[in-house]
Amino acid sequence: MSRSSEPTPAMAATDRRTEILKSAAAAFRRRGYHGASVDEIASALAMTKGNLYYYFRNKEDILYACHEYSLDILLLLMHKVQDEPIAADEKLRKLILAFVHLILDELQGTALTLDPEALSPPLFAKVIAKRDEFDRGMRAIIQQGMDDGLFAKGDPKMMEFAIMGAVNWISKWFDPSGPMTSQQIGESFADYLVGQAKVAALRA
Repeated sequence: MSRSSEPTPAMAATDRRTEILKSAAAAFRRRGYHGASVDEIASALAMTKGNLYYYFRNKEDILYACHEYSLDILLLLMHKVQDEPIAADEKLRKLILAFVHLILDELQGTALTLDPEALSPPLFAKVIAKRDEFDRGMRAIIQQGMDDGLFAKGDPKMMEFAIMGAVNWISKWFDPSGPMTSQQIGESFADYLVGQAKVAALRA
């Protein structure tokens, strides 16, 4: 391995932070934000509470980082998809696939529904601002599809709510040991949700 490809301390710290977020997201889903303890999060990673505090100031800091991590990934993908010279239905399909991947593979169950109201008002406002940015981007893609005749005319906000509600619910029933992989589930949901929007346009 060349010197330039060796992990740096900063890269190692980032990887460790991500491991902590995955453990925390799992604990928050099982027991809720208020029910999960920092000790539980740390012990799942064979860490002491003191070691965990090297990476995060407190439990609220971890909760905020879970939201920030998920939203930053979604926004990065959103901006990438928006810049691609492809039709709106393909853009929407890519976003749905990316969202399913985030839910099932990144934090193994979406962090976006993890008790955001437990955050202090300044941190809560930051999470909501990023959520709103993502919502506006998805609705703009849906509106583009409606304008181009790919989707039936309607309220982009309601269509986005329907899509996000369906995808967010996957984490409630997904079984990693089940017969379908996360990729297969993502493909199925993207095919169905985008397909239904296109069918409605044909009927209109």
